[in-house]
Amino acid sequence: MAEDKSITLSVTETPSKFKNLDKMEAAQILSSINREDAKVHKAVKKALPQIEQLVTRIIERMKQGGRVFYLGAGTSGRLGVLDASELPPTFGVPDNMVIGLIAGGDVALRKAVENAEDDPEKAWEELQVFQIGPLDTVIGIAASGTTPYVIGGVKRARESGLLTGCITCNPGTKIAEVAEFPIEAIVGPEIVTGSTRLKAGTAQKLILNMITTTIMIKLGRVKGNKMVNMQLTNSKLVHRGTRMLMEELSLDEESARKLLLEFGSVKKAMDGYRKL
Repeated sequence: MAEDKSITLSVTETPSKFKNLDKMEAAQILSSINREDAKVHKAVKKALPQIEQLVTRIIERMKQGGRVFYLGAGTSGRLGVLDASELPPTFGVPDNMVIGLIAGGDVALRKAVENAEDDPEKAWEELQVFQIGPLDTVIGIAASGTTPYVIGGVKRARESGLLTGCITCNPGTKIAEVAEFPIEAIVGPEIVTGSTRLKAGTAQKLILNMITTTIMIKLGRVKGNKMVNMQLTNSKLVHRGTRMLMEELSLDEESARKLLLEFGSVKKAMDGYRKL
């Protein structure tokens, strides 16, 4: 009997349902992408219970000083670094509270680094620099669920007693097997076969937004629905902070702006004003 050498394709590698993209008009391509993107929301919604389980446990640890580390390669790694880098200016937290690591280092943010994602030991080596401990969380981001860099890092983290999770877009993957709290958003085949920067990347970005925004709210970095701890890094944000103080404290614009610049953040300005 001949050996079966057929390859079982994962969902993210399954051929696109669109056979002749190169023959479509631009309008057809755009509408097709839009229809496919509509499936992402449904996939993420199905994963909400998984997301909640992980987030609840992260919050418990972060209230005690824990941190979150993202591990990823390619698009997945870039999305993790992006999410982590947006938190300090948005919520006024230290830049070591959520840290994104990408296979190949910072140079991989702009260009592919050959074979960087194939080393299963590298992520754990890189995590040692941060003196990680039992209150920390490691989340692997891998659309395919098969990236050695991510799998190796998450596996070693879990063996060392850290909280672990993952975000993947395939069912029954190795990364989901080694993570304690896996999140699976099954978005289906990409419109361009295997291009997980599309639906899979969008799903990952949505989930990362949900995880860190929920954490920041529960850690008291939002008041009502406002970013009262945002960094005043440009004139737009100064204007936004001024409006917040005008609404919250019934101040005129000049007084609110002066108060904001004196204290450096909306929250500090509100607290300081109320002590006067």
